[in-house]
Amino acid sequence: MDTEISYILKRTVVSAKPVQQGKYFPLSVLDRCMENNHIKIVYYYKTVGEKVLGEMTKKLRETLSEMLTHFPIVTGRLIRDERGHWKIMCNDAGVRMMEATAKGSVEGWLRNVDREKELKLVFWEDILHKTYYWSTFYVQVTEFEVGGLAIGLSCTHLLADSTSATNFIKAWADISLVGKLIDPPMFHPLPLPRLGNKKPNHHPYIELINHYKSSIQKPIPIKESMYTTMSLGFSDQMVQACISMTQTITPFEALAGLFWVSLSKIKGLRNGLVDMSICVDVRKVLGLDHGFFGNCMIYNKVHAEGTSGNNDFPQAAKTIRDVVAKMDNEGTLDLIEWFENNDINSPALKNGHDVIIANLEGMDPYVAEFQEGFKPIHVSYYVEPVLGEGQLLILPPSPGEGPLSRVVMVTLREEEASKLCEDDLITQFSPTILMKC
Repeated sequence: MDTEISYILKRTVVSAKPVQQGKYFPLSVLDRCMENNHIKIVYYYKTVGEKVLGEMTKKLRETLSEMLTHFPIVTGRLIRDERGHWKIMCNDAGVRMMEATAKGSVEGWLRNVDREKELKLVFWEDILHKTYYWSTFYVQVTEFEVGGLAIGLSCTHLLADSTSATNFIKAWADISLVGKLIDPPMFHPLPLPRLGNKKPNHHPYIELINHYKSSIQKPIPIKESMYTTMSLGFSDQMVQACISMTQTITPFEALAGLFWVSLSKIKGLRNGLVDMSICVDVRKVLGLDHGFFGNCMIYNKVHAEGTSGNNDFPQAAKTIRDVVAKMDNEGTLDLIEWFENNDINSPALKNGHDVIIANLEGMDPYVAEFQEGFKPIHVSYYVEPVLGEGQLLILPPSPGEGPLSRVVMVTLREEEASKLCEDDLITQFSPTILMKC
């Protein structure tokens, strides 16, 4: 029994206004291929002034109900269409909310937090056989007895990617702070390629398509190893140094190259690099608004050809940069078109084989202000499960850090995580350990 956290009550929260009857949301091809994954996020807040324990939870429960009026897809339930694909029936069945308290203060918790402790702040239930009764979104509000609050969000990746989940929390905060949505969600289909708009002699981006083909064909691995997660902070100055060394443009490319080479050394590869895939948000590439709700994260294999081994850090970063550049509008539409033309109904498990390095630096979770001055002091993300070589999430920094600063959440096998903290390539950039492994 956990003595630090007391779970008080699990309840269902429904929309303040009834949803329109008979409404359905089809899920996109990019949604369906993420069926086997789910997302967990934890937001930490300092308490403003004196608070009665339970007071904040009550208010958040009320504003959650108001906010859900604008997210009928979230309060609905999964059913199959005539082709066997998932869709959402908007029946206002609600989301599950867990209310809890924790001993001590939020500051004290963060000084000693690890993966196991942090995940106790996020409630999650695996999909039920009868999906009609299964909530696709869960929230947990944990009030710390000596001051502070944690908000945990978990959801199936089938409905939302990390950007959409972050926007969901921001919408909840906006309702709580000003009583209205500042950036309403946008529910519409992905853009479809039009034959007339294609360039003459257009050749589909076959490497991206082949990556998804191969991931679908691979069996889902059985979890045999214990994984742990650490969180490392890289200062503006150190990320700038990393960019200068690699002659890349973005912090993601530079840091992804850095960790790709470092992890290859840790895993014992003397020549060449470990199999690695990147994950990037393609909303901007597709001309979609940041508020587009659904899945717009694309995975792609990065091949190590051209790198001279595990000391070629700059070349590794440039290889990543080249792959990102190819994931343009036409390449992404090629993938969507391939999915539309091939009735894929057996989704792969992302995070199941390669090292995954995901670019989440375009999000801004720290603007989720529930009360005046009540802003997040730290945010953690998980894309679960991780069964392969490991996962890295490259995230924006907390407020007050420089624009190039980044946080890297690393999930690895336990024996590899401890080696990473001692790797010379990583330590030369003096990362701050924000969460120990």
